[in-house]
Amino acid sequence: MKKAILEEFSLQNKKAIVVGGAGDLGKSMVEALYEAGAQVVVIDIDERLLDFCSSLDSNSIHPLVVDIRDRDQIRSSFIDAMTLLGGSVDILVNAAGIQRRFPSEDFPERDWDDVMKINLDATFFYSQLAVREMKKLSYGRIINVASLISFFGGITIPAYAASKGGVAQLTKAFSNDCAVYGICVNAIAPGYMDTQLNVKLLADPIRTSEVMARVPKKRWGVASDMKGITVFLASDASEYITGAVIPVDGGYLAR
Repeated sequence: MKKAILEEFSLQNKKAIVVGGAGDLGKSMVEALYEAGAQVVVIDIDERLLDFCSSLDSNSIHPLVVDIRDRDQIRSSFIDAMTLLGGSVDILVNAAGIQRRFPSEDFPERDWDDVMKINLDATFFYSQLAVREMKKLSYGRIINVASLISFFGGITIPAYAASKGGVAQLTKAFSNDCAVYGICVNAIAPGYMDTQLNVKLLADPIRTSEVMARVPKKRWGVASDMKGITVFLASDASEYITGAVIPVDGGYLAR
């Protein structure tokens, strides 16, 4: 018997891993999963993660401090997460992301490497590990965090543009390979959000006015705008949605 629609959105008894859960958007996504009933392992390099997780529920939220630039730490943290979750995972959220700004011709190698490792490589390796486990259950939800920059190139952000373009395409590739196993793979593409990642942009009155002129909602996005779409894509309500890159942008792309 098919569940009532509100039951379709419940994450009760679901088990989730959120990578990048101490960032502004990541924290909101963790809160959304937790509020919908999921048990969550939260991975981040920022040790403030520990206070954040303890402020929610020490029985349902488990922090792991990890440097995801290191592939060995990715693998070991996934094993640790699986142990904390009792040996299975239903939901993976790849929300880790950093930004570096330099003109393309002057972009430093080290910054390129860090952006690609955190934004794209970690998304691939955690997804690969999660799919191997989800296939055993014939069920899974993977939610990647792309960007409006997945659709266009931006200014002075070649590494970020390349990484977020890669996240969008990686989402589609995993979806094509995994849908047959009951695994839905989608991405959320946040628009111009009031987060630490955009501090310099927010401080630039010219760029800010340009952005607001194109956003029909006439405001910057905030972290809580990620909550509803996160629960939807993590739940049974989105069972026939996979391979999508969904903007959460106040209408920016449609303008």
